[in-house]
Order: sequence, then structure tokens, then C-alpha cells
Amino acid sequence: MSFYRYKPASEKKVVTYTEAMQRMANYCAYQERCHVEVDQKLTEFKLIPEAREKILLYLLNEDFLNETRFAQSFSRGKFKFKHWGRLRIIKELKMRKISEFNIKKGLQEISNTDYTTSFENYSNKKWERLKNEPPAKAKQKFINYFQYRGWENQLIFDKLKELTQ
Repeated sequence: MSFYRYKPASEKKVVTYTEAMQRMANYCAYQERCHVEVDQKLTEFKLIPEAREKILLYLLNEDFLNETRFAQSFSRGKFKFKHWGRLRIIKELKMRKISEFNIKKGLQEISNTDYTTSFENYSNKKWERLKNEPPAKAKQKFINYFQYRGWENQLIFDKLKELTQ
């Protein structure tokens, strides 16, 4: 018998209000969370809507949940570790229903010099890996790679032009 077994929603344990509050405080303390993630987690606990709202208010009042801090942390992390461009970061933050104001705050965490330097480094490395490909295929892979990661088309095409001359 396996210890790790998927439990359908009907078998999941219903938690008490105080237990849910403690779990959510730990969940938010572990790493920055957005409201959507917390709300999804709360729905798993099968609480009544009033209890969910109370827990959300508690998390906001005690500063466990902060949308601005989340947007800043998310932007820094995705840029630094996943090497995403601004467009991808914006898209992902919008999917998490982060406000425009907080998206702008989050993007301010990425300096323009770091952004261009990072793009230069990653584009040069990527181009080196694509040297053995036929030129047309290499260009397409280069473009697709950076577009998927949310880098601006102008940056991509300017760099491609520079690399192919």
C-alpha cells in the first residue's frame, strides 16, 4: 500500500476555523502569496464564506498577505532565477489578479541596466548553443525562446540582427 495516495475532494478532512487560520498564516509566512492563491487554498478547507473572509482579513491585517510585497518578490524572483522578461512577468501577475499599480511597483524592482545586461548575457549564450543549427532554424528558435520568456520583440530582433551580421 502506498503512503502517497490522491484523496478525492469528498474524502478530504474538514478543518476548524482556528486550524485553518493557523495553516494559512504558516502558508503565507513560508513565502509571499497572492490573494488568489490564498483563496484557492481556503476553498480546499470547506469553510463557510464568512469564515474565509475573516481569515483573509486577519491575514491582511497581520501583514501575512500583501499584494505589493508579493508583486515585488515575484518580479525579482522570476527575473533573477527564471530569466523572464517584463512581458511574461506582467502576464503572470495579471493572471493572479494583481492590480496595475502593484504590477508597476513590482517591475520597478528590475533596474534597466540589470535588464539589458541580463538579456545580453542570455542571448549570447543562447546563440552560442544554436550555432550548429541551420541559420533559419537557429533564428526561429532564438526568437521563440525569448518571446516565450516575455522579452520585448524589439530587443529580440535588434539582438538577432547584431548576432547575424
